[in-house]
Amino acid sequence: MKYVKIIFAVAFVFTLCTAFTMKNGGNKPVYAFGIAASFNDSVVYYTEVQLLDSVSLDKNGFLPKRDLYSYQLKNYIEYDLQKPDYTCMIYFAESKKKLEKEAAKVKGKYKKDVMVLKAIEPVKFTFKKPEE
Repeated sequence: MKYVKIIFAVAFVFTLCTAFTMKNGGNKPVYAFGIAASFNDSVVYYTEVQLLDSVSLDKNGFLPKRDLYSYQLKNYIEYDLQKPDYTCMIYFAESKKKLEKEAAKVKGKYKKDVMVLKAIEPVKFTFKKPEE
């Protein structure tokens, strides 16, 4: 009887611990937006905040292959919009609200510098998960 109680207690603790650690599968959604600016042009392009498909941040809180996401935006700006020499940056977070606040802050800095902001519509450009 004593062993049954111990086994039951261990099983209960194990079940309780795994229930909390496996909450939501450990995968939170990741959102991103991009900015493209050039020293040779007063136009700054930006994307809306987008949900990245099948992506989760690594253990250090960084977006895996984030450089490839900025290259996607750079390629769109160079080849589709015919605007060479743009520097592209990507911002990411697990909270859409936090990222929208960051986007407003970044766009506000460019507006303050008398830059022309142009939105890139999600219909024309969306970030895609890089192939592995």
